[in-house]
Amino acid sequence: MGSLNLNIDRSSPVPLYHQVVQGIEAAIHSGTLAPGSRLDNEIDLAASLNLSRPTMRKAMDELVRSGLLVRKRGVGTQVVSSQVRRHLELSSLFDDLQRVGSKPATEVLSFMHMEADDAAREALQLPKGAKVYHFTRLRTVDGKPLALMENSVRDDIVAMDEASLASRGLYEILRSAGVNFRLANQRIGAVIANAYQAPLLGTTVGAALVTMERTALDDTGRLVETGHHVYRADSYSFEMTLVQR
Repeated sequence: MGSLNLNIDRSSPVPLYHQVVQGIEAAIHSGTLAPGSRLDNEIDLAASLNLSRPTMRKAMDELVRSGLLVRKRGVGTQVVSSQVRRHLELSSLFDDLQRVGSKPATEVLSFMHMEADDAAREALQLPKGAKVYHFTRLRTVDGKPLALMENSVRDDIVAMDEASLASRGLYEILRSAGVNFRLANQRIGAVIANAYQAPLLGTTVGAALVTMERTALDDTGRLVETGHHVYRADSYSFEMTLVQR
C-alpha cells in the first residue's frame, strides 16, 4: 500500500475534497497509480494530507461512484482502472485506442453476408432484397474486454471478411475502399448487462453499460454503416464540448 503525494492548495476556491479527487484521477490516468494498486486507509491518508477524515471520505466516495476505485472487504481501497475516454467525433474505437497508445484486439463473434433485415434496411435506406455484411465483434484493450459491437455495412462498397475485421478497424477498412465519411447520427445511452453481454465483457449481470448507436454517411450522401455498441461503464466514457449558440 502507498500514500498519496498530492498538492493541496488551501487558498484555492476548489473544495479540498475535489482537489483530492482531481489528484487521484490524474495519478490513475497517468499510470502513477496502476490498476490494482491499494491505497492507505482513509484515516492515514487524511493525516498524511493534513485533511479531516470527512473530507477524505467524501473524496473517496466520489471516486468509488465514478468507477475509478473499489472498496473490498479485507483488502481495502483499490484502483479499478483508468477509463478509456473518447471524444465525440466521427472516428472508430480501434483508431482512437491506437492513437492514445493502447493495444486493441478484436474477436469476431459472428459474421454473415445476408439480406438486410427490416432494422438494417430502414437504417441504411436500402431497397428490399439488398444485402449487408452483419457482424458482431468483441473489442479488448490491453487484454481486457471493453466493448461488444454489432454492425451492418452495405455490401456494394467493399468486400469484407472475418480476417480483416479481426486485424483492422471497421472505418480503416471502409476508408481504404474509398469511403470518405461526412457525418453520423449518434445516440448514447445506458443499459444493464444481460446474461449474454456480462460474461463476454468480464462483468456481472446487472452491471452498468454505456450504449452507442450510430449510422454514418459518406460525402456522396450514402448511408454506409449502422451499429449498436455496448461498453463497460467502469472503463469507458464519452467526452464532448458544449458551445453556447
